[in-house]
Amino acid sequence: MVFGWKLHGDGRTPPPGEVVRPDERLSWPRTAGIGAQHVVAMFGATFVFPVVMGLDPNLAIMMSGIATILFLLIVGGRVPSYLGTSASFVGAVAAIRAAGGDSATVTGAILVAGAVLAAVGLLIHFVGGDVIHRVFPPVVTGAVVMLIGFNLAPVVATVYWPQDQWVALATLGFAVLCAVLLRGFWARIAVLLALVFGFLLSWLLDNTVGTITSVLPGQNLLDASGKPCATEGTYCVATAFPHDRVNFSSVDAADWFGFPSLHGPDFKTSAILLALPAVIALIAENTGHVKAVAAMTGDDLDPVLGRAITADGVGTALASAVGGSPTTTYAENIGVMAATRIYSTAAYYVAAAVAILFGLCPKFGALVAATPGGVLGGITVVLYGMIGLLGAKIWIESRVDFADPVNLVPVAAGIILAIGNVTLDITDDFPLQGIALGTIAVLVGYHVLNAVRGPSGQGGGVIAPTDRAAG
Repeated sequence: MVFGWKLHGDGRTPPPGEVVRPDERLSWPRTAGIGAQHVVAMFGATFVFPVVMGLDPNLAIMMSGIATILFLLIVGGRVPSYLGTSASFVGAVAAIRAAGGDSATVTGAILVAGAVLAAVGLLIHFVGGDVIHRVFPPVVTGAVVMLIGFNLAPVVATVYWPQDQWVALATLGFAVLCAVLLRGFWARIAVLLALVFGFLLSWLLDNTVGTITSVLPGQNLLDASGKPCATEGTYCVATAFPHDRVNFSSVDAADWFGFPSLHGPDFKTSAILLALPAVIALIAENTGHVKAVAAMTGDDLDPVLGRAITADGVGTALASAVGGSPTTTYAENIGVMAATRIYSTAAYYVAAAVAILFGLCPKFGALVAATPGGVLGGITVVLYGMIGLLGAKIWIESRVDFADPVNLVPVAAGIILAIGNVTLDITDDFPLQGIALGTIAVLVGYHVLNAVRGPSGQGGGVIAPTDRAAG
């Protein structure tokens, strides 16, 4: 079933205990209201992550709607889900830009990763999911998710936080309070609320205490002799200067209606290697989300798991092909379904259409892009840390045994290689660095050690030899 939803009951809110299935819908006004909830749920992360990655938030919003429609078509309407901007590539993008890559290089690397994800989905569809679980067991998947998040710590420390440390601290504190004190839907959009709070605080400080002196990436570039230079690099660096925290000049210049700016991808091997580890994280994320939807709806969705992963890969490849952000299924929208017990895919088509319309408002994108660096500093502390801790969540839920050195040693090495952004120069033009090197260390180390250890399959404990963890 793709279209042609059956009306559930009289089309009004279902009675307690009843659910609206994916092939059903409420009345169209109520369906539009549920679709609006899905837009709000995905909105915060879907436009925050493009800003963090230096990509166009307008284009990201619009392509998320297109990717969602594509996803629903590929899965035949069996998996209700929204495809928002993926956080799994944030670390890779930061590394690519630190190495001098531009937005075309970033989207080229993401496009290849999306194509690989789509191919993996096809493999799962035809041979089953067991092969993926053997290649990427929970210990490996959790480690990759963790190192992707924690590799971003230097970005917070060196790029965002120094731009306005006090606004960053206030935004961080507000985000934490919202997440802890608020309940339900409001807690889910704590990051969005913190962004709005930080934005308003920055504007208020500009109008009360005046400008701030700090370094803004790509601005006030000077060489070693203090003369202006054009391109940021080793001998041309951004230096501190007085400036407003909030600059609305680009917002004033933007049109209310218009098509987002597009750009083509540029493919560089070193950048692609940095982006590929995110595929492992996306496989785990998509699998978890499909299983969560299956548990809520009571449907067996294992037969369409491969198609769902393929659809995510196709959506990512399509979005990045025109300069947009990578996509992934969203837990925020799954949360809305859990709260409302309305799983109708019709609501997701409505949400996708609304997102496409939002993407056609350049002034909105310019407003998002004007988010002060200090605000991003506070938000990214929470976001990057949460990405990393999702890896630990995978370990806990799978009861990974870290008394076994086959699990412990490769993970320990890989995480330090990634967090320390260690570089291994294979050749002068082919380095392995940070996330890519850490992922290879975990993946290869785990499988090699598994192959060479004793036939009993038991490794001696490194930290506490006599203690064995559960699982």
